[in-house]
Amino acid sequence: MLRIALPNKGRLSDEVRELFNDAGLEVRARGERALTASLGGEFEAIFVRAQDIPEFVADGAADAGVTGWDLVCESGRDLELLMDLEFGKCRLVVAAREESGIQKLEDIQDGVRVASSFTRLTQEFFTRRGQKVTVVPVSGATEIAPHLGIADIIVDLTSTGSTLKVNGLREVDTIIQSSARLIARKDHLPEASARLEDLRQALGSVLAARDKRYLMANVPRGVLPAVREVLPGLNGPTVVDVQGGDFVAVHSVVSVRNIYRTINTLRALGCVGILVTRIERLMP
Repeated sequence: MLRIALPNKGRLSDEVRELFNDAGLEVRARGERALTASLGGEFEAIFVRAQDIPEFVADGAADAGVTGWDLVCESGRDLELLMDLEFGKCRLVVAAREESGIQKLEDIQDGVRVASSFTRLTQEFFTRRGQKVTVVPVSGATEIAPHLGIADIIVDLTSTGSTLKVNGLREVDTIIQSSARLIARKDHLPEASARLEDLRQALGSVLAARDKRYLMANVPRGVLPAVREVLPGLNGPTVVDVQGGDFVAVHSVVSVRNIYRTINTLRALGCVGILVTRIERLMP
């Protein structure tokens, strides 16, 4: 049975568990503090710190794992990226105090002290630019470092930038964009590769369905050409004859962002019996 390393706590852990549950791989643990669990009887999960997952996967303690791309890059381990799970989005940024006068990277002088828990990425970033900085390792509350005189600037994660602003910091540049990723070892046996591809497809089908809705409507035959323009679907709408009537039943997959306008357009065309429902999984 393949072993999948998952985050043991935090928002990322909650979102990962929800995704696996929706994919039919329910997390079945013996208790809240259990270190292992069954994933729908198909895989075994081990729960570890998100920052340790790249090491567990690279060293063979797990066949695959889910963690932030920032942590994968910071680990420096050579891993296979199976898919972007599209949640947990954030950015690793360079930030400086508002009153520092640093507006862009070129304003950072050699010898500047940079506080970060991402020491590898920070050093590599400035080295590539030919800028000589001193990286100061910190384990938390990085944004306070400039105010305490520990460092002149910081490299830290942000999603909205609000925490940086509250602490009087300005974003200078972005080092990497991050989100939750499914990663794996590169030296799989063929049978492991096949099972991991099944896992990737299962998780992908849930993600693909999240911003889609299944719409059904009874459509007057005379306006069917116009409705086809409104409901393109994946491969065009499905049209089913309704016996003994002037209507046809039309089924289609539509984007949730367009559902309000789509329903109003269909009503204006004379469509009735409009039904919209969520989709659990979508495999085109």
